[in-house]
Amino acid sequence: MRRTTVRRLSVWAVAAAVASVGATPPPSAAPAPAPSPATAKPPPAKTPVAAGYGGAVASVDADASAAGIEVLRNGGNAVDAAVATAAALGVTEPYSAGIGGGGYFVHYDAKSRTVRTIDGRETAPRSADKSLFLEDGKPIPFEQAVTSGLGVGAPGTPATWRAALDKWGSESLRTLLKPAEKLARDGFTVDPTFRTQTQANEARFRDFPDTAELFLPGGELPVVGSRFKNPDLARTYRELGREGVDELYRGDLARDIVRTVRKPPVDPKSQRVARPGDLTAKDLRAYDVLGQAPTKVSYRGLDVYGIAPSSSGGTSVGEALNILERTDLSAASQTAYLHRFIESSRIAFADRGRWLGDPAFEDVPTRELLSQRFADSRECLIKDDAVLTSPLAPADPRNPTACKAGGKAAPTTFEGENTTHLTAADKWGNVVAYTLTIESTGGSGITVPGRGFLLNNELTDFSFAPASPAVHDPNLPGPGKRPRSSISPTIVLENGRPLLALGSPGGATIITTVLQTLTGHLDRGLPLVDAIAAPRASQRNQATTELEPGLWNSPERARLEALGHAFRQNPEIGATTGVQRLPDGRWLAAAEKVRRGGGSAMVVRPAGPR
Repeated sequence: MRRTTVRRLSVWAVAAAVASVGATPPPSAAPAPAPSPATAKPPPAKTPVAAGYGGAVASVDADASAAGIEVLRNGGNAVDAAVATAAALGVTEPYSAGIGGGGYFVHYDAKSRTVRTIDGRETAPRSADKSLFLEDGKPIPFEQAVTSGLGVGAPGTPATWRAALDKWGSESLRTLLKPAEKLARDGFTVDPTFRTQTQANEARFRDFPDTAELFLPGGELPVVGSRFKNPDLARTYRELGREGVDELYRGDLARDIVRTVRKPPVDPKSQRVARPGDLTAKDLRAYDVLGQAPTKVSYRGLDVYGIAPSSSGGTSVGEALNILERTDLSAASQTAYLHRFIESSRIAFADRGRWLGDPAFEDVPTRELLSQRFADSRECLIKDDAVLTSPLAPADPRNPTACKAGGKAAPTTFEGENTTHLTAADKWGNVVAYTLTIESTGGSGITVPGRGFLLNNELTDFSFAPASPAVHDPNLPGPGKRPRSSISPTIVLENGRPLLALGSPGGATIITTVLQTLTGHLDRGLPLVDAIAAPRASQRNQATTELEPGLWNSPERARLEALGHAFRQNPEIGATTGVQRLPDGRWLAAAEKVRRGGGSAMVVRPAGPR
């Protein structure tokens, strides 16, 4: 097997990348009206790359990253910082994350040099079965599932925080919720992204009085530059800090959630059909996170760790990396690189659709999917002068046969695209990659009355019905089942020590975003911040590959089309954050330059190269 050398960047090259970005906030994600002079306040500055000592945090939001950095400065570790950052994102990114949702947590422990994970995915009610989203044998309208109690799963985020802190943290949850509590009470500065996301949800938010009162203050869209306050969430955080996470699973807060799910509080004047869910107090009491071993593959002599099923992220990224292992991507032309990247993604998604589901319900061949033997049997499908046809049939990883499928093809099912990701590292060398979500932008659209947070609609990640009647679908609903996810928090080790960690939001595009960022940095030699910023492609076993404008308008598109590729445009794919350990011992934090209005990278003690 051919092995190639991973490109390494010198400290000076990284420093040059840091300097080239500067501290000027990137352009807005979308135009917005001018703020009212009476309420306007300057938005916090965002810097997409920073390097220094003492630890690092990268997220999509400056207030959230600052919350994590404050914890590190006060002696907390990476896990403490990740929880504080996540809680702050629940304030400033309430349409992407919050205590009404779930996620996946990957942790590197510097003392033991081990990687462990927490599966904090939401679960279906115990009453759920394969007909959850069927009516008269047919799938219900998707919007009726998205904006409903029916799509709400038991939240996993608070239980994830508790488990992470119990295992690896050094501070109490009460202490770590303080920055987010203050942020919710005192408010944050509305930016164009927050206003644009509110506007996109305005119609359905108005159908729920509690949601409208919170997110449409005075009946109007929040003004860019104004302060947005959430006193209800501040009180909820204070209560969780005082009473503990069990308040959400067994206490008054649990009762409020169940009541809201079972009877969504719709405006009586609204024409909206908000179907009730069947979540019960027993479902919340029964919820628990899963502590489990990560996925692991070797790539260019590095160890790449990800999240195991119920997410398909670790297996799909890992399989694609194994497929690409046989190609010298560092020496390939840009066209050849993109061609191989697209085709490896296509194959990984074909296998994902057949085999990936909740392993408590499905026989998921995780070890075999991640074997180099299986990847080699799939890699030989890729030709330099031709394109595979989607939907591509899956293969059987337990019985790999070179260049042959092992099943019938089925199209890829839908998955929502909004989530958020954070990465954190501390002065001891511990690292966290954590992706959390409430599914759609704005989740279910339903705010728990008096509590200040939106409920998830994660159950819509289940297949409503099999994509093809002739193909087994491992992602149908079931009692207490976790819907399949594409979340892909990833940590890369070199000789047992962290090299980098990253992740992204974006639904099924998360997998391709993480894969492209990894190969852009490790193989193509891009500084991490530039690998994050590079224009993206996303192929998910579909007839066409999605391209961002930077690739859509480039000569590479025509060259790839000449090979047989077909494309459609996607204005924005993913929003990555990452941290990297530099050779001189500094941490580098990196985030988006432009996507979602730009991300926020911070370190405890900024410093240039020495």
